[in-house]
Amino acid sequence: MKIDAIKLDGGKAGSIDLDDEIFDLEPRADILHRVVRWQRNKAQAGTHKVKTRSETSYSTKKIYRQKGTGGARHGDRNAPIFRKGGIYKGPTPRSHAHDLPKKFRKLGLKHALSAKAKAGELIVLEAAESDGKTGALAKQVKSLGWKRALIIDGATVNEGFARAAANIEGLDVLPSMGANVYDILKRDTLVLTKAGVEALEARLK
Repeated sequence: MKIDAIKLDGGKAGSIDLDDEIFDLEPRADILHRVVRWQRNKAQAGTHKVKTRSETSYSTKKIYRQKGTGGARHGDRNAPIFRKGGIYKGPTPRSHAHDLPKKFRKLGLKHALSAKAKAGELIVLEAAESDGKTGALAKQVKSLGWKRALIIDGATVNEGFARAAANIEGLDVLPSMGANVYDILKRDTLVLTKAGVEALEARLK
C-alpha cells in the first residue's frame, strides 16, 4: 500500500510504499488483547504482601486453657480468626508475567500497525529532527492537529527532537525497537518516520 509522507511543517515529502503483510492485515481484537494482556501483566510490580500468623506482633502464648472454658479451642492471638491476626493465604510477592511466543508477539505488532492504518490514524513523517526548542515543535504539532500522538523513529531518536518533545503533553517518542502494541493502541495518532518504517519492516519480516 502507498501512503503520502509529510514534513513537520505540514509540507509534502513524496510517498512511501508500506509492506501489505505488515500494514494491510485485517486487525483481530483477540490477538491484540492477548498481546496487551501479556505486556501489562509483565509490567505489574507484584509487590503485594500481607502478614501471616508467624509475622503479626501478638504474644504466642496460648490465650486460655484448652478445655473447660465452654468456648472454642485456640492457640495464640495471631490466628486468622481474630482481629489483627495473620492473614490466611493472602497475596505474597510474585511475578504476574506469563509466556507468549515470539511469533505471536510479532503478529500482534503487525495487527496493531494495520489497525492504525485501517483507521486512518497512521502518518508517515520524512524525519523527526529539531533544534531542541520545545516552543517551536509545539507549534508544529498543534498545526498538524496531533493531540495524543506516538512518534516512532529509526534505530535511534534525534537528540534535539527528543529534548524538544519531552515537555509536550500527549507527545511520546520511541526508537523502532521500543515499538509495542500497548503504546501504539493507546494513542490517537501513530507517526512513523521513514527510517522508522524501514526499521519496523526489517524487524517484522
